[in-house]
Amino acid sequence: MMKRFEFYPRTRLVFGAGCLNELATLSLPGKKALIVTTNGGSVKRNGTLDRVVDALGKQGIESVVFDQVSPNPLAAIDMEGAKAAKEQNCDFVIGLGGGSAIDSAKLIAFMATNPGDLTSYLTEELQQSRPSLPIVSITTTSGTGSELDPFAVASMPERKEKIGFFSETNFPKIAIVDPELMVSCPPRFTALQGFDTLCHLSENYISTQANPITEMLSLKGIELVGKYLPRAVEDGSDLEARTQLALACSYAGYVLFSAGTGSQHPMEHSLSAYHEDIPHGAGLAMLYETYFTFFADKADNAGRYAEMAKAMGVDVDRLPESERAMAYVKAVAEMMKKIGIYDLKMSDYGITREELVKFAEDARRTGVGSFEENDRYHLSMEETVGIYERAYK
Repeated sequence: MMKRFEFYPRTRLVFGAGCLNELATLSLPGKKALIVTTNGGSVKRNGTLDRVVDALGKQGIESVVFDQVSPNPLAAIDMEGAKAAKEQNCDFVIGLGGGSAIDSAKLIAFMATNPGDLTSYLTEELQQSRPSLPIVSITTTSGTGSELDPFAVASMPERKEKIGFFSETNFPKIAIVDPELMVSCPPRFTALQGFDTLCHLSENYISTQANPITEMLSLKGIELVGKYLPRAVEDGSDLEARTQLALACSYAGYVLFSAGTGSQHPMEHSLSAYHEDIPHGAGLAMLYETYFTFFADKADNAGRYAEMAKAMGVDVDRLPESERAMAYVKAVAEMMKKIGIYDLKMSDYGITREELVKFAEDARRTGVGSFEENDRYHLSMEETVGIYERAYK
């Protein structure tokens, strides 16, 4: 019997090549925006930031730019952004960029209306006292799906923690997904961000929280990533590939808020909490083969793995039943080789074997929901360490 479930998208999605132009006519949630972007400067160099400012101006909307966000967003920087929003009397926030910029936009919008320090909300789960400022997300990458969900991640280097955050009022009001903004994304970033999308979809599909709608979106998203990510890495100007990847990423955003991630994500967060130079997608790639191999024969995952293998284009019906689950792991590994992320090593980022137990402890503490609620098989501490050890190279 099918279990009860909810699926309640709260974000208006505006999707399609060239749709950023519609920003000048969309009904926006305020008259003065704080535009949050990263310190890398790509949206300045390619003119996207100017286009956003100009579009707002055509509606008589003022804007202030906050461009201090790092690839692994820092809680302290988010507090500076919230201070800027309050001092400049901004009444809504625009996240412009990839998952880092949009995550920070959510946390800035939250702290612009709530008292205290962000770290208290992250570590002590204090109750929110006021709704966040309204958020508009404009993504320039296909990675996290953050433009459509209420979640955010922040790093606290002083505590060596990378913590997930959730607020019901942090669903963006509008998400603009324009694949034309993604054609300038370099091949390496395209590969790592697309792989993050695949991990979201895969972890969601085998989550205990999965439901018929998220399962449908996850499988279709996996199919799109498998088919189009190698094309986008090979030729960034391939607009069809960019569009299909952006669609897969949108699916990932929808399923994330409904079905959550598995324990692979908090396990990666521990890596990049201690080693901030590790891109999120790279950390996931380091763990992927070992992690998904471990879970292939656990609980009732085998059938789900076979369905994911089909989505990747594998004719599983021709395989012995005993090989169907691992066919998915092998298909993804082959794709990783094509896009140049299969041989990533933890040791290349300065990680030592002596750190692995600490990573496991922190992952289990900060990602308890993923380990205890979402995983179909509950990892022990020893098994968690074992996955890190087998993935280490």
